[in-house]
Amino acid sequence: MPTAKKQALEMVKKLPEKATWDDIMYEIYVRKKIVAGIQAADEGRVVPHETVKKRFIKGRGSERFLSC
Repeated sequence: MPTAKKQALEMVKKLPEKATWDDIMYEIYVRKKIVAGIQAADEGRVVPHETVKKRFIKGRGSERFLSC
């Protein structure tokens, strides 16, 4: 697997010429979150869909969902 630096360079190369620093930082942030999510799933650190639905319906944590 390529290093983080190589992955970042390839990502930046694919951005439009007029990309801003904010665009670059956003792409890196999203990539980091996706990789972390995949790693968590691979390690079994996930919450089943039905559990999330039950929590949302019961109101536990619904403020978090509604504030997005």
